[in-house]
Amino acid sequence: MRVLEGPSQLVLVRHGESRGNVADRMARDAGALRLDLDLRDADMPLSDLGEQQAEALGRHLAAARDEDRPTRLFTSPYERAAATARLTMAAAGLDAPVELDERLRERELGAFDGMTGAGIRELHPEEAERRRWLGKFYYRPPGGESWADVVQRVRQFMLNLSLDPGPSDHVWVFTHQAVILAFRVALEGLTEREILDIDGSEPLANCSTTRYRCDEAGEWHLEEFADTGPVEDLAPTTREQPAPDRATDAAQAPS
Repeated sequence: MRVLEGPSQLVLVRHGESRGNVADRMARDAGALRLDLDLRDADMPLSDLGEQQAEALGRHLAAARDEDRPTRLFTSPYERAAATARLTMAAAGLDAPVELDERLRERELGAFDGMTGAGIRELHPEEAERRRWLGKFYYRPPGGESWADVVQRVRQFMLNLSLDPGPSDHVWVFTHQAVILAFRVALEGLTEREILDIDGSEPLANCSTTRYRCDEAGEWHLEEFADTGPVEDLAPTTREQPAPDRATDAAQAPS
């Protein structure tokens, strides 16, 4: 029997490719200072390919064993994550309710929302220097959040989940790249350097899955990270490429 009640399995799903991901890729290729967007980040929908990826994940889930299917579902309220959850569950033929939780939303970029790293370095060199000095993990853009802030959100989410008496043995969470990395810090005790090394070398593919299992002592163990197997046989996979100069890239792609 586990020390704490709560889920024994946790699956983290990065949302499918969004229009913001496409715009970010185009802006970086063009060397632009800003992304060409007509919606706020929270409303950014999936691209056509992102919808295909979510449906591919759902078809994989439909063929999974009963014990691998979710008993409880949470999602970031941002449209790209919520739409991924809806499409995945519909394709899987599952009608479990999806619970929105704002703690799972994308990291807030504040005044730099919609800007590229090149744009921030050119228009706000003092912030680029401050970020270089503090480091990516602790740097908080004006009006935004640091990665450490996101880790605190994740810790609170997991604490509430462990205390919730509801039917939540096998939990699926649909969220964003930075949030999934924050889960790794919270559940595995990774250091600042360890998580930044992972971020720089292993960008998460859209609709990839990261899976944890909880043992009887209440310790979480990583079983899969950024697994694209459930999607890649049915839809093309996409991911952001590491920035050429991540040490001075003050922004982050919409993730």
